[in-house]
Amino acid sequence: MTYYLLRRLNLLIFTLLVLCLASFYLAFLFPGDELTNLSGVRFSTESERLQSFEYYQFDQGAFLQFIRYLELLWQGEWGISFASNEPLLQEISTFLPASIELSAYALILSLLIGIPLGFIAGLNHNKLTDYTIFSVSLLGYSVPVFWLALLFIIVFALQLGWFPISGRLSLLYDIPHQTGFIILDILRSDLADKGEAIKDAMLHMLLPTLSISIVTSTIILRITRRSVIEVMSQEYIKAAYTRGLNHSQVIFRHGIRNAILPIMPQLALQFTTLLTNAMIVETIFSWPGIGNWLIQAIYQGDYPAIRAGMLAVAGLVVIFTVSIDIMHKLIDPKRLNRQRVKI
Repeated sequence: MTYYLLRRLNLLIFTLLVLCLASFYLAFLFPGDELTNLSGVRFSTESERLQSFEYYQFDQGAFLQFIRYLELLWQGEWGISFASNEPLLQEISTFLPASIELSAYALILSLLIGIPLGFIAGLNHNKLTDYTIFSVSLLGYSVPVFWLALLFIIVFALQLGWFPISGRLSLLYDIPHQTGFIILDILRSDLADKGEAIKDAMLHMLLPTLSISIVTSTIILRITRRSVIEVMSQEYIKAAYTRGLNHSQVIFRHGIRNAILPIMPQLALQFTTLLTNAMIVETIFSWPGIGNWLIQAIYQGDYPAIRAGMLAVAGLVVIFTVSIDIMHKLIDPKRLNRQRVKI
């Protein structure tokens, strides 16, 4: 297990270095001055530019420039935004928690919808229930996320008036930014009626969460269904029936655990799709997350923000993927032994 963890740690570090390298060279690919794209500072005098030229070691070779770039990233100096003139690490720290919160709620809802329906479809394989659930999942997977989000706004926000159209919280509540996660910030605030504020935040969050989770839940449903079908056809399941166990005992003792374990690595792959859809939905619902911030940066030609934002999002996906993979090995160490045998 230690050897495996070291391998995954090396993979994580190498992948992050590649992402940093790609982020570094984006400053040279964007239009305009490379030093300005990297630092975010628009130089008014030549002396200021020469000072930054030496600070970023542009007078050295490309390798030393990249090493200096890594040092500045580690120190938290990610550059300055063209649009706001604020440090980019501070802006990313402000907007990224909103995207993580929205994606986390959507992932939880997708699991609550997809896994039970996948089990029902898998346990009723080649029956009417299976065909119905699978057909509905194909329909949900085929619906574009942006179209679904707009449909939710028209029906549930404009026509019925059940939910707010946009934003993260009503203007009636003045919640100071502490963690970036709105529920935690409400609980940590000195607001008198926290219950109403949390209710308002959940109402703002429901439509964006549903818009994202429907597509992801259909994917999880299909993965779960396939896993259940494979597990229920194994020899140990047939042996459990021959020992006198009834259908419910076989499912709860042998089926659920063995069917869920193969799903975990797939969740890491779906997180990328989920986060991408969240960035699209953020723009439609004016959700103050990293996706909406990046779209605005693209419109405004804020190249340092684009570079730093892409690095932050890609790094988050890589860290989440490796973490899920390590967690899966800790839960199911037999899979690690099987991989060693194959090697």
